[in-house]
Amino acid sequence: MSNSFESTRPAEIAPFVGKHIIYMYDNDWQYEMYLKNERTIEYRVHGGLVGGRWVKGQEAHIVRIAPGTVKLSWSEPTGTCVSVTYNLIENRAHGATFFPHWITLEPTKIIGFQNEKIDQMRRFRDAGPAYPTLLVDEFATITFVEDCGRDNEDVISCAPEDLPPGYVLRRNTAG
Repeated sequence: MSNSFESTRPAEIAPFVGKHIIYMYDNDWQYEMYLKNERTIEYRVHGGLVGGRWVKGQEAHIVRIAPGTVKLSWSEPTGTCVSVTYNLIENRAHGATFFPHWITLEPTKIIGFQNEKIDQMRRFRDAGPAYPTLLVDEFATITFVEDCGRDNEDVISCAPEDLPPGYVLRRNTAG
């Protein structure tokens, strides 16, 4: 059995590695994703339940679904499970996020830079409650895509609030 965080077909996801994507869900939550390499993602949350959250070095299972379409799935130290599909041809995405109940009760506990508080996230997760889980199942419009190359530490390197004005308003897609 392979490592759960290795792509099942690394050559197929090669065109997606290095992509930096900004997108807005239909519920007006805004996210930013960087596919750092074949098994690692980094992201920032610009709006929504956990706006202000950012993560570096998150292991993920990444697979090609179809031409121009990639799916990322991961489980966070918070107990949150996420699966997002990006269709770069149509500039559409779909995300399904399963938040444990403790996050819906106190979402501010996970806002900020997760990497600095992994042990704290695990304690919150273990204390729960885990159920009922909140499923956020939404479509999104991809508004910005660029190729930043693999393993670029500068793509997601600061908190959302430290970005220059207008950063997430950039557009280069028809979305």
